[in-house]
Amino acid sequence: MLQCLQLTVAFDETLALDAVSLDVPDGEVVAVMGPSGCGKTTLLRAVAGLQTPDVGSITWDGRNLRHVPPHERGFGFMFQDYALFPHLSVGDNVAFGLRMQGVPGRERERRIRTVLDTVGLAGYERRPIHELSGGEQQRVALARTLAPSPRLILLDEPIGALDRALREHLTAEMHSIFSQLGVTALYVTHDRDEAFAMADTVVVMDSGRVVRKGTPQDLWADPGHEFVAKMLGFGPALPAVVAAGQADLGWATVKTALPDGEQLVVIPPHAIRIADDGALHGTVTKSAFAGGRYTVEFETGTATLTAAGSQRLAPGDRLAFHIDPEQVLAVDG
Repeated sequence: MLQCLQLTVAFDETLALDAVSLDVPDGEVVAVMGPSGCGKTTLLRAVAGLQTPDVGSITWDGRNLRHVPPHERGFGFMFQDYALFPHLSVGDNVAFGLRMQGVPGRERERRIRTVLDTVGLAGYERRPIHELSGGEQQRVALARTLAPSPRLILLDEPIGALDRALREHLTAEMHSIFSQLGVTALYVTHDRDEAFAMADTVVVMDSGRVVRKGTPQDLWADPGHEFVAKMLGFGPALPAVVAAGQADLGWATVKTALPDGEQLVVIPPHAIRIADDGALHGTVTKSAFAGGRYTVEFETGTATLTAAGSQRLAPGDRLAFHIDPEQVLAVDG
């Protein structure tokens, strides 16, 4: 098991990592999610041994790795740009780590065939890299990472450069492969859907700190923090005064299951149901069609909210809606 404790890395006056702690249990995938500059890549580099923390420790099964060089840690690293060797064939790219390990020729060839079959590239051993599509190159990079059987895989936005449809397809494939092989992985991404689809645990970072961590289901049910709610697409945090099951938002009073008192609340898209008999009203500002549904952004009072609907609405249209009281969530600022 990988354990990171109170990792701190500073570049001049900027804290890239600020007392970051997390665990990656054996056989689990932990996704680190956050915007550019939040520290997630610095964390990955520190675990890989490419960046020495100023403070804190990184251990594997209790052994401190501070003085263990990257090539002796037994970790695999998959980069966003894949870092494939363009002058080598697919098979020779996959063989690179095996040769570094001194794996004999016959065993090396067997493992190359096995891992290429695992990633859906059986028979590609002699193919030149430049003849492959982006998705195929991603699979070669994954095969090269898996071939030496690393005890931990580090992935730095490995499919971030691909288009949305291909990313969704490859995310599902990688999840299946990781589950099949029992891979232990630390997976960095800025994409919520990717993190939720890949990971057993999601860690959300902002400005070098861990803001929230938990299962995808836990984070969806309770983001716990305004920043996390924003990352999940739950809309703005709104001040409210809750009393006797009613939340006064200033522009409206809605039912809620939250305890009494002053609260900062979010009303996620899945909490809103557009319906003609809705007691609340708003004015459409944006509408887009995707995935068989319309995503509708609308203004109501002083808030801008988002909901999914089945009918096409144009900017300026009025709509009525209900809010599910169980889905009005409290967050910290």
